[in-house]
Amino acid sequence: MLGPPIHSAADGYKVAGVSPIDESQIRVILLDIEGTTTSVDFVYKTLFPFASSKLEPFLQEHAQDPEIQSFVQGLRAQQEVDERNGLKPPPWVDEPEDARLRSSVAYGQWLIARDSKCTPLKLLQGKIWQQGFANGELHGEVYPDVPPAFERWRRQKRIIGIYSSGSVLAQQLLFRSTASGDLTSHVSAFFDTRVGTKSEEQSYKKIASSLSHAARDFLFISDVMKEIQAARSAGMQALLCDRDVGADSPRGQSDVIHDFDSVLPD
Repeated sequence: MLGPPIHSAADGYKVAGVSPIDESQIRVILLDIEGTTTSVDFVYKTLFPFASSKLEPFLQEHAQDPEIQSFVQGLRAQQEVDERNGLKPPPWVDEPEDARLRSSVAYGQWLIARDSKCTPLKLLQGKIWQQGFANGELHGEVYPDVPPAFERWRRQKRIIGIYSSGSVLAQQLLFRSTASGDLTSHVSAFFDTRVGTKSEEQSYKKIASSLSHAARDFLFISDVMKEIQAARSAGMQALLCDRDVGADSPRGQSDVIHDFDSVLPD
């Protein structure tokens, strides 16, 4: 198993066959959430089931809300795409109104079970979670090394950004309600799939441009190798985050960290 990267102020993180991280160049730290700042279990065992169980009453309550209606229209369009691609999604019936509601719920729950990155679904989930956070049913969770890392990187005058498949609203809700308090004051920018999917090089170029920094000024951290590769293709530096220390880590593919303690220490 590949252990934590060797760190020194002189040469940064190194692993065979991969360029070292140049700490002096890093101005922006861009972070994934699931498996990076927050446990996968919290997402799959808390957030997703909550959204799935609340989907029907939420759609009923907000049936006349134009924003929610636009999300449902987006789901309808995606359902047609899934049908054409042979994915066999639940059928969609537009009339009467109660049939459309049932179709929206069945298809939305099907997408949630598949961990779909469908943007209308993610925006809808964010709205549902907003209610859960507001009434105290949900509270954000991060790994214990995240708050001190945020504080450290801000002391170093580095910018912190978040890039997740979850909606910007969902991201903000999570970081606003952690046991360590509101962490959003440390975060300068949030990005979701509206800039593009996380496995596409162009998405990272858009993020760099939006923050008026060259891609080489970024350090991207994620637990997904395809995302690491896309960020590197865009010119960013990147580290693979493997929170499961007991798991076999990829060999010779990426720098690997197991927590944030060794990332840009004071």
